[in-house]
Amino acid sequence: MTRPSKTSPCRQSEKVPCDRIDRALLSPMLQRGFLLALVAAIALLASSSGGNRAAAATATPAPQADSQTAAPVVIQVDAAHPTGPYVPAWNYFGADEPNYVYSANGEKLLHELAALSPTPVHVRLHNLLTTGDGTPSLKWGSTNAYREDANGNPTYDWTITDRIFDAMRDAGVQPLVEVGFMPEALSTNPEPYRHDFPKGPIFTGWSYPPKDYAKWGELVAAWASHLRDRYGAAALKGWLWEVWNEPDISYWHGTPQEYDRLYDVTSQAIRSVLPNAQIGGPDSTGPGAGRASDFLNQFLEHCARGKNAATGGTGAPLDFISFHPKGSPSMVDGHVRMGIAHQLSVMDRGMKIVASFPEYKNTPIILGESDPEGCGACSLATNPVEAYRNGPLYGVYVAEAEARTYELARENGVTIKGSVTWALEFEGQPYFAGFRDLATSGVDKPVLNAFRMLGMLSGNWVPATSSGGLTVEDILKNGVTGAPDVNAIATRSEHEVDVFVWNYHDDDVQVPPANIQLSVAGLPKNRVQVEQFRMDADHSNSYRAWLNMGSPATPTPEQQAKLERAGKLETLGDPQDLKIAHGKLPMNFDLPRQGVEFVRISWR
Repeated sequence: MTRPSKTSPCRQSEKVPCDRIDRALLSPMLQRGFLLALVAAIALLASSSGGNRAAAATATPAPQADSQTAAPVVIQVDAAHPTGPYVPAWNYFGADEPNYVYSANGEKLLHELAALSPTPVHVRLHNLLTTGDGTPSLKWGSTNAYREDANGNPTYDWTITDRIFDAMRDAGVQPLVEVGFMPEALSTNPEPYRHDFPKGPIFTGWSYPPKDYAKWGELVAAWASHLRDRYGAAALKGWLWEVWNEPDISYWHGTPQEYDRLYDVTSQAIRSVLPNAQIGGPDSTGPGAGRASDFLNQFLEHCARGKNAATGGTGAPLDFISFHPKGSPSMVDGHVRMGIAHQLSVMDRGMKIVASFPEYKNTPIILGESDPEGCGACSLATNPVEAYRNGPLYGVYVAEAEARTYELARENGVTIKGSVTWALEFEGQPYFAGFRDLATSGVDKPVLNAFRMLGMLSGNWVPATSSGGLTVEDILKNGVTGAPDVNAIATRSEHEVDVFVWNYHDDDVQVPPANIQLSVAGLPKNRVQVEQFRMDADHSNSYRAWLNMGSPATPTPEQQAKLERAGKLETLGDPQDLKIAHGKLPMNFDLPRQGVEFVRISWR
């Protein structure tokens, strides 16, 4: 990827904007007929680049100055000079709704995530200690793990949490255990408790501090003991633990100091059962400026030098540091414009805060939710900007953001351990309703194929440069609103070189494709096999297949099977066995706007 030069609260909360939906719009727009029409009309725009004539006719034409020129983009890969090990960070996913993971579609998706790569996938879930009978809904989940009898004596019930963790174990994914939220019987302000998103407030009784920190600590220790006994201490070595979610906003109706106390008590309870558990936090919102930045700073100061409320000693365990960078898309002249500059700017600021603490400069960072925007459970019914989620734009955005995450980590001298995509799947919703999810009704969406490509990278990084690539400074300053970012990253393993190429622009408009002249040098053999994989408007795109069927609200079994096939990663033809000279492979192909290509070069 093109290297940056050495020069050197508008964050959309996962919940806050969705509390302000115009109620007058909700009732008529949630009617199925209107919703499906809106999905088909608006989201077709999002997938139209490089599409067929019918789709292209509905796309917003790009201004002349923004069109691709005829000049080819030259991408050069030097496979002979590895620069360091490639360590996946994209392999983290999560959602608000834990009870969906043991549904049939939820279990299917977990298995697909586990199959993405030999590297373990981690899954983070809200509401693991929330009180309720396990009935799921948008932005809600519950397990009924803790109750009290009439005399205030605790009773624990792990039935529902076992279903959640069994589903992850059976699929082969590892939990990133988010300890939260507050059980009703422990909340200092329990009523009202259950919310009914999108109606009314969502930060209800579950978001308050415990009325008894000792009982909270006993609950956490009992839970950790049960998990150890059920799954085995050896299995839990790969698990990660964190305390709460976004305590700098209304997820936590307490002070920063009260959160620090919660962190101390919780981490001590976990370590009392699992002495080597990896524990982190605070999973605060994106620290661009102001309150979120102040919160992260004070938390790191507490962990480094504060008095521990549980032990009385100095500091608190901190094995990884987490915060949430989010983008900010908008509608411009009738089309979606992504806001990747905001996400990367917040990410950059958070990394700089971490690097400013000598104690934590080498402590891994997990971006606990790293997404294009803040409301995963908002759909096209209320937010037309969510059109990007159905088509290839979401996938190419992931490619751009993940590549730049590595780059910003290198520039700031910090270690990125994980980047959580806050998306799994929603049950009982219309097909392609525009939620931020990886699959819809058992059908993989195009974005999942971007992750499949990321999962195919392996070995060591090797240099990749692009004549059509932007620097990270360009994107931080201006976004990708002028020239597109046509760029690449590459890795090499023992018998393989993999090149991941994307053509990204913030504006989802129709333009001619980019002509790519790819040159891979430093190959050790004179015969190689070449495979090409593609995700764009016409490939690996179940949404396009659904539109071409006429957008059926209830697909037939035959249509469902066809949609599921369309959701898989497609190859461009058969593998080619090629003879090359001087260890150099030249390739030429066109890559549409909002398209991603993966080139695998292998030898024996």
